[in-house]
Amino acid sequence: MLEIEGLVVRYGARSPVLHEVGLDVAEAGVVALLGANGAGKTSLMRAVSGTLPLHGGSVAAGSIRFRGRDVTRGDPAAMVAAGLVQVPEGRHVFGALTVDENLDAGAITVRSRGERARARDEMFGMFPRLAERRRQRAGTLSGGEQQMLAIARALMSRPKLLLLDEPSLGLAPMLVKQIGEKVREISREGVPVLLVEQNAAMALEIADRAHVLELGRIVLSGPADELSRSDEVGRLYLGDGAAGDPVGSPAGDPALPRLARWSA
Repeated sequence: MLEIEGLVVRYGARSPVLHEVGLDVAEAGVVALLGANGAGKTSLMRAVSGTLPLHGGSVAAGSIRFRGRDVTRGDPAAMVAAGLVQVPEGRHVFGALTVDENLDAGAITVRSRGERARARDEMFGMFPRLAERRRQRAGTLSGGEQQMLAIARALMSRPKLLLLDEPSLGLAPMLVKQIGEKVREISREGVPVLLVEQNAAMALEIADRAHVLELGRIVLSGPADELSRSDEVGRLYLGDGAAGDPVGSPAGDPALPRLARWSA
């Protein structure tokens, strides 16, 4: 579905923020991209969605292919038309519009009025809270409800691939769990998901595969359940460090995935 090879991204004349990044997203499932602030996660999402130039960035090398087509420097409108839709960090709902109107805005590429109505009914089935608030202005919704609306609005366009950038950001733990469950439901309904998250616990619980991005490089990849059992991932991203055990130390089961810097 999505193939990224040797991707190098930079902003202006500065040093690259992504260094030969490569990953694939299959026709089904959830792929998680983990990393701390500044690791390059958002830059990768911008490159994939075609919004990188809007932020002063550019692809210096490498390629991005979506459903067999080279879309390395595609513009955002073309990407959405092709079925690649992003829910950016920070939700970005239209606060002055109602829930219904936000959903209609997401269906701009769907010409059939009947298809739009069916899509809206599906969204209300997936997110019952939105149905209860369909005539309420989006700006008055809670943070969790706004995140649900942002995801539902993206799904209104019938995407072939959904890009989710930090959907758990700023949400209470119970809402994080609910959002995670909805992401899995979306995947089960046949829409693959590329999920960018700092909340590694949530991401690894719902993902099929995961990659760890560190300082612009993929340093660890594998099945999500294996990464969740990795001592290093536990210490660095899940808060599992034992007392007196320095963060990032290379001890642990050698059969489990190890970060590249400890694999020399």
